[in-house]
Amino acid sequence: MSLAAAAPPAIRPWIELSRVHKFAGSMLIFWPFAWGLTMSAHSISMPFSTYAFDLLYGLVCASILHSSGAGCIWNDILDRNFDRQVERTKHRPIADGRVSVPGALVFLSTHLLTLVALMWPFNDLAWKLGLITVFPLPGIYPLVKRITYWPQAWLGVAMNMVSLVVWSALQANIAPAALILLFGCWAWTLYYDTIYACQDKRDDVKAGVKSTALLFGEHIKLVLVGFASLLVACLATAGYLNHQGAPFFLLGVGGAALHLFLQLYSVDVDDVKSCLIAFEANGFAFGSIVWFGLLADYVYARGIQVIA
Repeated sequence: MSLAAAAPPAIRPWIELSRVHKFAGSMLIFWPFAWGLTMSAHSISMPFSTYAFDLLYGLVCASILHSSGAGCIWNDILDRNFDRQVERTKHRPIADGRVSVPGALVFLSTHLLTLVALMWPFNDLAWKLGLITVFPLPGIYPLVKRITYWPQAWLGVAMNMVSLVVWSALQANIAPAALILLFGCWAWTLYYDTIYACQDKRDDVKAGVKSTALLFGEHIKLVLVGFASLLVACLATAGYLNHQGAPFFLLGVGGAALHLFLQLYSVDVDDVKSCLIAFEANGFAFGSIVWFGLLADYVYARGIQVIA
């Protein structure tokens, strides 16, 4: 039984609105943070205790950001009329009337104020990047799908700016490796969110919602191969620029490439269940593979320094 189903009836709509019970979305924001954090930790020889605290901090922030603007509350407020026309989303709390728009705006405000409070200790560069990440980027995203078939391109920036935020918070700069990592994360979002959008292709046409899933049409698998290849290339390049070691390239980059190959082989972009499985695999399996490679490299490098 899911968290939403087990919750009291009065609380259930708010859990559904925040999507806290659908943790894959939060993890898709958390992983770029965790990757950027771990690469920075490797670069500046961060102590393990500080790294562990920052990792937990990032998980909390990613969950709140996903619930508020990057994925849920604000999106559902603006998309309520679209959601009523799509089978998968017609029973969302705002679309079916269980949560009012004013109530949702108050709920959203509490999330945003919490995020601003959590960013308070940041340096000037990280603070500015954080404000962009919390407000305009996710705020504009629901409008983009109304005017272009490339809303996933905007989402790719909105979801992954956290990698630059954490990098700048720790190093007060944005190194080339951080920019390459961001570009790779952008390609990753294009990859997994195109698969996610395949669930609603028929309903989106009727509702007038645009997406890369509709744009790519019968060539979608070939385009997904391109995005996956770009992602792996960016991970390898960012690792090289950041002087990562063999554990990252073998476990992180190699494991990521193998996972994407198997995922592309198995996913059926015309089957709703298959698309959801692939999407959630990115949120849990793929993200953790890359992170584990980075973590192994960081632990190995710190161990060598301690011995020396």
